[in-house]
Order: sequence, then structure tokens, then C-alpha cells
Amino acid sequence: MTKIKLSLIAISLLSMGTMAQADVDLKTTGQVALYYQTQDNSGDADLFDKGANSRANAGLQLNVNGDLGNDFGLGLQGTMLGTLGLENNTVGASMQTAQTNDLNGASLTKAYITKKIANTTLKLGRQELPKNLSPLAFSEGWNVFKNTFDAALAINTDIPDTTVVGAYVANGNGALVKSPGLVDLGAYNKIGKSGAYMLTVANKSNTAIKPTVSYYQLPNTGVSAVWADAQIDAGLPVKFALQGGQLMTDAEDTSSYGLKASGKAGIADLTLAYTNVGDGGNAIQNVGTGVKTPLYTQMILNQGAIKRDNDTVMLKAVAPVGPGKLIAQYATTKDNSDAESDYNELDVIYKFKALGTNMLAAYVMQDIDGKDKNNVLRVWTRYNF
Repeated sequence: MTKIKLSLIAISLLSMGTMAQADVDLKTTGQVALYYQTQDNSGDADLFDKGANSRANAGLQLNVNGDLGNDFGLGLQGTMLGTLGLENNTVGASMQTAQTNDLNGASLTKAYITKKIANTTLKLGRQELPKNLSPLAFSEGWNVFKNTFDAALAINTDIPDTTVVGAYVANGNGALVKSPGLVDLGAYNKIGKSGAYMLTVANKSNTAIKPTVSYYQLPNTGVSAVWADAQIDAGLPVKFALQGGQLMTDAEDTSSYGLKASGKAGIADLTLAYTNVGDGGNAIQNVGTGVKTPLYTQMILNQGAIKRDNDTVMLKAVAPVGPGKLIAQYATTKDNSDAESDYNELDVIYKFKALGTNMLAAYVMQDIDGKDKNNVLRVWTRYNF
């Protein structure tokens, strides 16, 4: 982390239009990432082929954050993504791009102002949205870098033990584009037809049950949604969680619910989860990207199978191994649609630190009815500074 002392002579204070002089402490942080994934595409290709089934990225992300004085704050983030020329001899595509139709490009992925007013914090501009406060429009962490949104956010804590979040989310990046599912961080697309309004209330006054409820409205689309999550800790060796919600439209609603139990067995942390999604016309998924879901049974690659008309059971174990932790999780999904295309997935993940970096190595096995098994290998390393 680096500190830079600057004098800003002309700072426009948002809509106040006031000119001021202030000493500003700017802190710079960032990360460098290398990311590689290969799969055998259900038997149509081999692992490590140079075709589109193998992808890689090199990325650099720089953050600048500062206190502007008078309870104003600033956040900026630049993201640069490239391939180091690997697409010519090792891989056939990249995982992400920071500029549409360009394998090497840069994008301004964060640019926001914050303002503290009593017990309310305003955050205006391009920013990340966490899943715990925005479960149906959130920043996903599975790829090289997280997606972001153009949003106006207000966080209030006037009510004891309660956080109230109101937001208008206009645009988002991180949607899948082209084949084989390239993620574009350079293009911001409208959420719905005219953005989305969100209200979230999270309460922790009861130590045994901590509920969070979110409501979304997408004007001019006829779509609204409600989503609830409750963490339950009754002082027992096993902790529980409940989730559920509904996407409501003029045509047909989609309902979903889930249950999760977690505890320890020796050195291992165990989680057993179940989710059900109905057969409505809309999928239960991140409306900002159309990729991941907020469901307890979300794994590395099973979102396509669990987001609509199914029952899914997942078992997960996490244990320390050597310098890191080993994660093994398995989910089976019963497809309740007419296709009856049941889905099974096994993930084996090892997260560890080496050479001053955070590293991940993962193996995924996808088994879909009527298709050959698909094997996926994913590795990445990140250096934070």
C-alpha cells in the first residue's frame, strides 16, 4: 500500500458546486493476476488443447482511495487485461476482456464518491455490490476480476442493530458475451429497461436469528422480486440458514427456497445444503450478469442446472492441508422440466499461499444426462500490493 500526499485546489463537491482546498491522503493498492482454465468439452476436445476450450488471462488492477475531507471519499479502479500473446500458441480465448472485441485493453471499473451524513453513507458511481446486501444484483468473484455496477447507494444505521440499504442500479458489466462465454468488463449494459431499485434490511438484534430481506423493482419491465435470508445460531454444534424468494412478473412467477446446515467434524468444516427452484418463466440468478445464482447450492459451474425448475442437494467439506485448505464439494440436481436432464458436479479445490501470492488449483467434473462427462482444470495466482 502506498500513500500519496496531494493538494487539490479545485474539488467540485458534487451537486453543491462548492470549490475547496484540501490535503488529500490517497492510498494506492492493487493486484496482479494470472488465470488459466482448460476443459475437454464433454469429449469434443482434449485438456490443454490450443482451441477455445483453453483460456488464459494476465491482469493488473490498480485502486486509488482517498479521504477528501468534510466526510467525502473517493474511489477509483483501473483494470487492464491481456493474454501475453498466449492465444497464439497456448490457448484459444481469454476469460475476460476489459474492452469489447479486444483481447488486450483497459477499463475504468470503479469511479465513485462517498459522503457520510450522520448515520447515513452515500456511495455514488461505479462500484462493487456485495451479495449479502444485493443478492440478485451482485459482484461475482469467480473470474479474473469482479464485475461492477453504476449505482447510487445509501446505507443507514439509525435503527439499532439494523442496516437499511437503498439503491438504484443503472448499469452493470460482467455479462457473458460471444462464445465460449467471454466476460466483458469494458461494456456496461442497462439493468432491465431503465435500471433497478433495491431496498435491503438486515437485522442482528437477535443473536440466534439474523434475517436479511431485499426487494427489487425493475420499472417498465413488469418484474419485481423479493429475497430473504436468515442465519440461525441456537448455540448448537450445528448452525442453520434459510433462504427463499420470488421473481414476480405479469406472466408467471418463479419461487425458490433453500436450507443449509453447517458444523465441524474433527478438523473439517461440513456443509449440507438443499435448494428448490420452481418452473416459472424467470431464472433465479444475478440479474446484473446472468451468470451466477444466490443459491446455497451454487458450485463452480452448476449455475445453468440450478437456476430454474430443479431440486439440488450439495455436500461440502473444508479442511486444512499443508500451507492451505482443501475444499471438496459434490452436488446432484434433479431436473424437473420436461427435458429431465439431471446434473451432477464434483469440485476439488485447493487454496494456498506460495511465493508471496494467493493461489488456487481446482478440478471440476460435470456429469449431465445424455452427455459425456466434462473435466475442467482451473488455476490462478494473485499478488496483492
